[in-house]
Amino acid sequence: MSTMYSDEELMSAVNAGVMTENTANAFRDHIASERTVPAVDEEHFQLITGFNDIFVVIASLLLLVSVSWIGSSIVPGNQASTVMAGILQVITAWGLAEYFTRRRRMALPSIVLLLAFVAGVCVTGFALLASSSMSNDLMKGVLGIVTTFAAWLHWQRFKVPITIAAGVGVLLAAVMFLLFWFIPESRTYISPIIFVAGILVFLFAMRWDSSDTKRQTGRSDVAFWLHLIAAPLIVHPVFSALMTSKEEVSAFAAVIVATLYIVIGLISISIDRRALMVSALAYVLYAFNSILEQYGVVSLGFAFTAFAIGSGLLFLSAFWHRCRQAIIVNYPDFIRVRLPALR
Repeated sequence: MSTMYSDEELMSAVNAGVMTENTANAFRDHIASERTVPAVDEEHFQLITGFNDIFVVIASLLLLVSVSWIGSSIVPGNQASTVMAGILQVITAWGLAEYFTRRRRMALPSIVLLLAFVAGVCVTGFALLASSSMSNDLMKGVLGIVTTFAAWLHWQRFKVPITIAAGVGVLLAAVMFLLFWFIPESRTYISPIIFVAGILVFLFAMRWDSSDTKRQTGRSDVAFWLHLIAAPLIVHPVFSALMTSKEEVSAFAAVIVATLYIVIGLISISIDRRALMVSALAYVLYAFNSILEQYGVVSLGFAFTAFAIGSGLLFLSAFWHRCRQAIIVNYPDFIRVRLPALR
């Protein structure tokens, strides 16, 4: 039977005295050499450890849906039934997490149960505040603050890596709605606000990353999910501003898009996070496909674009480690020490 061990489990074995830290490091280096690529550059994050994770997720979803359904049926009234359904979902998700997250440390079920818990809090809060005299923006802002606090409580108890990203995402939405309520004119600047929010989340993610440059603890997983949120927040406002026309994209705009994608690629390689490149990929494909169509390559425009960019990305993936080495050696020491280590 094939078994996978996470870095967090290896550190747990070291702390329990099962093995020495040198033995754990030697094990990591051996696995990295078998893969011919250093483990630190693989951008690991724990999502699934076996089919049992999927089995537990399916069973948990069935239980959560049925509990919510029963809760909404036993209490009369739309608002009261929604509140009861949400409360039962919150209690059930927390209770399941006590075993499958806190004791079993199952990755995928932990993620699903966290999302179910947060969604339950959000639904319950929305049902309770719907009949209040608050404006729509103020209500959403208050609901976001309450949901963020619930996510923080969940983090204090279970330490699921995605919890920080979920809480940050909800908090950003809450702050944005409160800003719209307090300064209605700010709605006209939604793209710059989203961009600034993305930069802040990116810096927050880098703070987690820089605290675990060897990527051997759960802090690296937290940073991964934060980068996954930061990427579209940064990329979307920039590229959507360049491609204002849905009909066609100018050659100048396409050049700017390509240049920005190269810059994004350099940042992604430097911090060893591919989320930025993935988030911007759709815009690059659209821009160059549009250019080819304008020059008469209609039927195979997307095929040529996808072939060129796909080949480039596969080549970059194959030589990712060498690219990181070539780039990082040129950085000053105070930046290099905050980036994932090279082996």
